[in-house]
Amino acid sequence: MNNRILFVEDDHSILEMVKDYLTKEGFQITTAMDGEEAVSTFLNHAFDLIILDIMLPKLDGLEVMKIIRERSTVPILIMSAKDSDLDQALGLGLGADDYLCKPFSMVQLVARIKAQIRRATKYSQHKESVVNILSIRDLTIDFTNYQVKKHDRPIKLTSKEFEILKLFTTHPNRVYTKAQIYQSIWQDEYYGDENIINVHMRRLREKIEDDPSNPQYIKTLWGIGYKLEE
Repeated sequence: MNNRILFVEDDHSILEMVKDYLTKEGFQITTAMDGEEAVSTFLNHAFDLIILDIMLPKLDGLEVMKIIRERSTVPILIMSAKDSDLDQALGLGLGADDYLCKPFSMVQLVARIKAQIRRATKYSQHKESVVNILSIRDLTIDFTNYQVKKHDRPIKLTSKEFEILKLFTTHPNRVYTKAQIYQSIWQDEYYGDENIINVHMRRLREKIEDDPSNPQYIKTLWGIGYKLEE
């Protein structure tokens, strides 16, 4: 396996416990105990996934994530004791791919890690083999270079926002339930947590719609799901 993971956690006991377990699972683990160290390590090494605590000294996890997202679409898994809907929505909205609340089971952590890496690897392989540009009204989507433009102006999307947009634009007029979206984008079973889908849909609409409260691209079918109208 040997996937490279940056694990950022200021609690030494949790750091060592998780590092030891993931190492035994075959991952290569690099650790950092504060935000500044995390940014420096990220800038000087390549990783397949980042596990990031929110409450960190020197530079908090959300600031770390902003810096990473300006430079990379590497999957980010937030692992935090802050478990409110607001905290999860904030983390996901700023670019995290998944959010795991403490306390957690090691089995669950490994499953989340593998799902994120599998998804990122699958997209990378697809990206290398397909050259495709799609235009829908004012949007131009370059699937090869992971770019979206509106009126020829670049729009910065997170990896998950791009995947959601891709799902709908490549299947226009098809209705997707939240469960189908989650299973397709996150490559995992859906357990009814609507917050993840809601946050990503809201953030995507804020970027591609002229009026996010009255979307013209991805429409909501109340009680059913979403669809993109050509």
